[in-house]
Amino acid sequence: MTGIVLFAIALVCLFLGYSVAFTFAGVSLLVGIYVLGIDLFAFMPYRIMSIMENTILMAVPMFIFMGIVLQKTGLAERLLESAAKLFGGIAGGVAISTIVVGALLAASTGVVGASVVAMGVISLPVMLKNNYHQPTATGVICASGTLGQIIPPSIILIILGDVMGVPVGDLFRAAVIPGMLLIVVYSLYILLLGKLKPEYCPPIVVTEDKKDLLLQALKDIVPPLILILAVLGSIFSGIATPTESSAIGAVGAVILSLFYGTFSFSKINEISKETVKVTSMVFAVLIGATAFAMVFSYSGSEYIIEDFFMELPGGKWTFIALAMLAILILGFFIDFIEIAFLVVPILMPVAIALDINLVWFAILISMNLQTSFLTPPFGFSLFYLKGVAPKYLKTSTIYKGVIPFIIMQILVLLLVVFFPEQLILS
Repeated sequence: MTGIVLFAIALVCLFLGYSVAFTFAGVSLLVGIYVLGIDLFAFMPYRIMSIMENTILMAVPMFIFMGIVLQKTGLAERLLESAAKLFGGIAGGVAISTIVVGALLAASTGVVGASVVAMGVISLPVMLKNNYHQPTATGVICASGTLGQIIPPSIILIILGDVMGVPVGDLFRAAVIPGMLLIVVYSLYILLLGKLKPEYCPPIVVTEDKKDLLLQALKDIVPPLILILAVLGSIFSGIATPTESSAIGAVGAVILSLFYGTFSFSKINEISKETVKVTSMVFAVLIGATAFAMVFSYSGSEYIIEDFFMELPGGKWTFIALAMLAILILGFFIDFIEIAFLVVPILMPVAIALDINLVWFAILISMNLQTSFLTPPFGFSLFYLKGVAPKYLKTSTIYKGVIPFIIMQILVLLLVVFFPEQLILS
């Protein structure tokens, strides 16, 4: 009963707009003291120290820094402009270039907000100017921006690795094929749309010489591709841990800014401050969630949840279906960080008891959380794009545009559910 009250009060406070970190901490403190007594929180300093000493979580600020460097120094802009000109001559070419660049930014940064804003500022005006179907244009940008949730080095995979006690390198490796599959499905959808309804995504007129375009595209795409290979290759080959590779990525992003001539100490200062803000938010939520999990666990609520799921017919498949449905519905209203820290610890004991592969389960959760960025009314990608879109572009247009991509994400999620051995790299 305590767990239900704790969970319900936390959700109500989140829906009312209270800060996530202080909601978790405050509700846990009030309910914990009332039910279990203040002595329970004598363990809290040790838990906070354990978080601060966790070397896996050091990768979070490094990858955030890497992503913001690439955004602020104009690399994302160069990628989008070159790719748009390279693919623009075919129906849906600008949309496909947006998907490709979204994947590259995802593999370079792992930061969804940076990708959506960059593509919204650069790619959206090009598509609208060339009479793209408005919902299609907005849907492509929102969906491409969320690829950072599943394509390594994804911040959510790092968080899930810590919460679930799974090696982050294993999660990065397992996420490669599902991420690539999403890119292929999005691209095929745009190509099919270009064939069936060419007025939705018409080709653009490219006046530059094809050879010059190809050379410029190589100059803009190859360096970040080398950075991606350096970061992920060092992890997959076992040369470096995810934490060490995040440092490689951070230094590599600065070197790229020097290569393109956009480096300045004032920008590094601005980027560092932005990194501190985002990182502080993540760790504040983590500390609040730790208090929440402690009260939930010590009240015995996790055993009640475990008994409930274990008694359901259908075993692990019923549990997987209900867990995915719950995360999908919660994603309509609350952010992926809250879900990762609030819901996943509740589901973990059941998954372990049912002998579910935790790497596979983490990938399913990550893909589901990716969908939460697109689902109205509170999908964060929708807000990111609305913030940089022209004023005449209605919110309802953005909502309409993401629906096909939500369906595609759910279909790919179902493929990963039913064909794990074929789609998850071990």
